[in-house]
Amino acid sequence: MIIPGFTKIDRYIIRRFLTTYLFTLLLCMIIVVVFDTTEKIDDFIDSHIPLSEIIFTYYLNFIPYFAILFTPLFLFVSVIFFTSRMATNSEIVAILNSGMTYRRMLVPFFIAASIVTAFNIYANHWLVPEANKKRVGFETQYINTSWSVNESNLHIQVKKGVYVYLQNYNYADSTGYRFAVEQVVDGNLIYKLRAERVVWNFAQKKWRVMNYVERRNGRMSESLHEGNDTLVQYNFSPKDFARKVDEASTLNASELNQVIADENLKGSELVPAFEVEKYKRTAFPFAILILTLIAVSLSSRKTRGGTGLYVGLGIALSFSYILFQQFSITFSVNGNLPPIVAVWIPNLLFLVIAILLLQRAPK
Repeated sequence: MIIPGFTKIDRYIIRRFLTTYLFTLLLCMIIVVVFDTTEKIDDFIDSHIPLSEIIFTYYLNFIPYFAILFTPLFLFVSVIFFTSRMATNSEIVAILNSGMTYRRMLVPFFIAASIVTAFNIYANHWLVPEANKKRVGFETQYINTSWSVNESNLHIQVKKGVYVYLQNYNYADSTGYRFAVEQVVDGNLIYKLRAERVVWNFAQKKWRVMNYVERRNGRMSESLHEGNDTLVQYNFSPKDFARKVDEASTLNASELNQVIADENLKGSELVPAFEVEKYKRTAFPFAILILTLIAVSLSSRKTRGGTGLYVGLGIALSFSYILFQQFSITFSVNGNLPPIVAVWIPNLLFLVIAILLLQRAPK
């Protein structure tokens, strides 16, 4: 397919861009899979997992997750590599001497980067979460077989006007201590139950409430009831007490929005973490465009250091981007920084760096 206004140079750059990126990604994925297999080989053998399940259920879904996760960084290094090679071979000088301006030369770079960015955004919101469901399910079944929480002072709103409190909950024996449930209507407390201990009954999907006091407040009456042991059905289960931040990677866009809405209703402290995951799925792929501009501006100048110098500098910038991103996300999850601001701050900072480097690039 020939695009109007496109030249052989454009097609050449796009082809080099995509092939170098895919080759780098493939090479890195092989290394990641080898390291992961080495780390988990004992678990695979001890659990007697069929080889077909390891390959098709685990690694077939493992590779897309890490490929998309590391795409901005692998692409950054690959662009630096092939652009610096073009500069070393005087190809960029020849392109500029042919009459093409430097900014016009950037067009094929950004077309290729935009293709990768668009695919990454779609994959982050829809394809990767579906792959993660199978990967995480495999790990939960065979590798991370124990699920426990060490929660204390839990406060959640299970539905509008209904609040639950637990001083602590132990998932290992499904037991909670210092339990209370309250129902508030129009600012008035109409029901409250307090219990020394509650135990989840898996068979009946009910809570066993022990040593409890139940109080009901009506407009004209009030009742108080004490008991030692009873089964009560509530609209919450132990999973509502477990931290679910790790599950965010398994939720597609619509599921993640629903979880955020549910956690907001409960007044959960996990809302910022889920929102960070939501916004990061779009912000991180956009880093591809910014890092592409940095890579081209940085490596299009021919120097004595050659390709190795630029690749080393590219790796250093890649890790600095990851480090800065983690800092900003930590401030969002544990502080008051809005999640959408936290995930976009690294992009804005590196965009400034990209513009400065573009001004100093050879014209």
